[in-house]
Amino acid sequence: MTREKTFTLVKSYKPFHSQFDPCPPIGRKFYRTPPNLYINFQPPNLEQFTPEEALKYGTLWKFFYDFYDNPFRERET
Repeated sequence: MTREKTFTLVKSYKPFHSQFDPCPPIGRKFYRTPPNLYINFQPPNLEQFTPEEALKYGTLWKFFYDFYDNPFRERET
């Protein structure tokens, strides 16, 4: 049975846990990869943020912006 791979910026892995390890298993770990890893060259005429927005988001081009959600921050209900 083959699993279909889907593209996502969030990746995960399961750290190795030995049967002789006295600590409980950690479980799955998650990490994000930036969008610029998946593009070989920068296409011309990409949509840009305004200079003020670019300073806020850390990039000039909207295509390269990736929202980061802090998993340790308390959620507002």
